[in-house]
Amino acid sequence: MVDDVMIADDASPCTADPILRAASDGVQLLRFDRNAGIARSLNAGLQRAVRQQRPWLLTLDQDTTLGADHVARLIDSADLWQRREAEPVGVIGPEVLRDADGALAYPTKSEGALLRTAEVFQSGALWSVAALTQIGGFDETLGIDAVDAAACLALRRQGYAILLAPGLTIEHGYGSGRAVRILGRTVRATGHSPKRRTTMVRNRLRLAPAEFRESPMQGLRSLRRLTVNTALAVTVEEDRWAKAKASLRGLWPER
Repeated sequence: MVDDVMIADDASPCTADPILRAASDGVQLLRFDRNAGIARSLNAGLQRAVRQQRPWLLTLDQDTTLGADHVARLIDSADLWQRREAEPVGVIGPEVLRDADGALAYPTKSEGALLRTAEVFQSGALWSVAALTQIGGFDETLGIDAVDAAACLALRRQGYAILLAPGLTIEHGYGSGRAVRILGRTVRATGHSPKRRTTMVRNRLRLAPAEFRESPMQGLRSLRRLTVNTALAVTVEEDRWAKAKASLRGLWPER
């Protein structure tokens, strides 16, 4: 599907050595000796794409499964958009993210044969290397949570389109959570750890002022999603008290 592959390992223990050796056959394996979050690994891939003068960067988590035509459909959709002489594509992702509990869909606006949205989940997304370079890559100070949201926000502020390829689906293990029905709607309890709850709250709140300036509607949507997600963590998930305290810690900037 692609011309070049790089595996970035964020300081896995030695028990992962056999898997990494097998997976790295014929591709570059970059192993870090200190865990620093996904943004650093994504930027390592971006730097490789820049050196090789690649136009696109496909980013993937280790637990994402793609269809055989995934990249081709993303590129075809990006080409279709560019022929409209609209604003350039910053990133294009699949319309649907599916896990064992069902599908997660984005809020969208139809744009001809394509869909526009405000942000995409980075795994399975195809990023413009030129656009990512212009915004300085992924924000490594965020570590892991909201890294893709921050990149999409920066792209929107620079006039790039955030798009979805209609009908395209990926399979992805989204946390360790489950779907919950509340007031007739299906929402997702992610099951993330207390430590992740702190960074999820902190990073989203950190992005909130810029999000509201760029799009009040998107700012409200992000805060609503954060509120619902946090409420589920402290009511229906395990370790509720620990997650409640961790969420409160996220209200203050990291020292």
